[in-house]
Amino acid sequence: VQLVESGGGLVQTGASLRLSCAASGLAFSSYPMGWFRQAPGKEREFAATINWSGDRTRYADSVKGRFTISRDNAKNTVYLQMNSLKPEDTAVYYCAVGYSGSVYSSSPRDFGSWGQGTQVTVSS
Repeated sequence: VQLVESGGGLVQTGASLRLSCAASGLAFSSYPMGWFRQAPGKEREFAATINWSGDRTRYADSVKGRFTISRDNAKNTVYLQMNSLKPEDTAVYYCAVGYSGSVYSSSPRDFGSWGQGTQVTVSS
């Protein structure tokens, strides 16, 4: 299984970015997918999850209303649209496979096959 994230960058407060995560080596449409992030010196934290079909999503309170997770099962890709970015959103963003099978899980322990991450930096 391989996950490859892309789309990160350096932006100013209030800007938008769209992250992509391309998956290979698994039955992509069978699993929930998640986005997590890790800031320097902090633990990896949950950002968003989406179920296998894309009709159920869950967000951390810190990103709710600003971030949108979506997926295209035909392209084996999951996305994270990030709007109204804030300096506190600065982190390395990772996608992962929800092997627990539940879109309601927010624990990194329930996810696996982590990608290499993509850096998002929001300047004030």
